[in-house]
Amino acid sequence: MPPGEGRGLRVRAGTPFKVVDVDGGQVGDLFAFTADDPGEYASASHTRPSTGRLFPRPGQNVLTNLRRPILELVEDNSPGYHDTLYAACDAARYRSLGVDAPHRSCAQNLGESIAALGLPGVVVPQPLNVFMDVRVDSDGEMSSRPASSGAGDHLIFRALLDCYVILSSCPMDIVPISSGGITALAIDVDDQLSTGTAPLRGSAPGGELQPSSRMTA
Repeated sequence: MPPGEGRGLRVRAGTPFKVVDVDGGQVGDLFAFTADDPGEYASASHTRPSTGRLFPRPGQNVLTNLRRPILELVEDNSPGYHDTLYAACDAARYRSLGVDAPHRSCAQNLGESIAALGLPGVVVPQPLNVFMDVRVDSDGEMSSRPASSGAGDHLIFRALLDCYVILSSCPMDIVPISSGGITALAIDVDDQLSTGTAPLRGSAPGGELQPSSRMTA
């Protein structure tokens, strides 16, 4: 999707999809809602106790707020820094940072993406903040650093339920969580992603991710 914006599509259960940092150094907010009931969604707070980690490792699942597996993390070729502690940026966050003028946010991107899919409004869950470098020291103090992901770094997830996946290229430019400015992210979808043998190309019609598609806008 374009820098600082978000997009959402439907992904069928069993379908792998790749979240790509196109130019490197860009944080993204990843959301997933079950297709049957958008009131059930990927929940960082329910996932952490299951995995025992601040972010899943390959082979671990992301759980919903009903503790059902919705996504499996299959592969991560980035430096491995991601976050499940920071809430999605929103208008109130920017005001707290001294920004009174309108500013795009991940919460706004989520709302626009959900509306474009024809879905009712949803709560803004705690996102999976991909490529966001957040660390917790021995005293429990959190700190964020500019993203260290490189151009083309990616995560591969597999949908375990039919779901809507929304990805926001985080527009936060007040706190330097992205390096190199606000840039694009992409989602590639292909049945053979887990083997790395198939090309990634094309555009899926009808708002549903199909084999061999890339979502960049």
